[in-house]
Amino acid sequence: MSFDPARTAVVAVHFQNDIVGPAGAFAGFFRAEVERTGVLDTATRLLDGARAAGATVVHTRVAFQPGHGDLNPNSPLLGMVAQAKCLEDGTPGADITAEVAPRDGDHVVTHTRVGGFQGSDLDATLRRAGIDTVVFIGVATNASVEGTARAASDLGYRTVVVSDACSAGSPEAHEASLGSLGLLAEIVTTDDLLAGLAAPAEANA
Repeated sequence: MSFDPARTAVVAVHFQNDIVGPAGAFAGFFRAEVERTGVLDTATRLLDGARAAGATVVHTRVAFQPGHGDLNPNSPLLGMVAQAKCLEDGTPGADITAEVAPRDGDHVVTHTRVGGFQGSDLDATLRRAGIDTVVFIGVATNASVEGTARAASDLGYRTVVVSDACSAGSPEAHEASLGSLGLLAEIVTTDDLLAGLAAPAEANA
């Protein structure tokens, strides 16, 4: 398994305070698994390794204008956002958590749907960077990670999901999502990915 860093992007999905933080609006759904799996530490190691290898890093964040006038609560998940009045742009809850905060050279894409491609410039950002391989990490595996990864596959990207750099509301939901995604994406570990990013350089050494 190898990945060309120049054509690979790691997309970090919804590592935002309201979603993964201990006091976030969705802490009751996701925080216990975030802590149990250590997903933020794993994501930090992966992102640092990807940057060092020369891969592109993109952060997707879901955020709504003050008053949530741009929120269409057409699903139970988005209905919970409306009820909690969370993920409002400009508030700490909508910010990417400090553990995986964007660095110089990273891209940040904001959107208002569960998946990161709909109504955003994510696809255009990846195409401009010459990306053909998209690697997904984030929360929740069975919601925004899976939805965005499915769209990436349909758009023709080589699609990769890093199993230990994602988490969901429960281990069962996480594993079920990975099982489904295995039909559309390569399921790898952080160690697999970092070794694969190093493989082209080793081959040319």
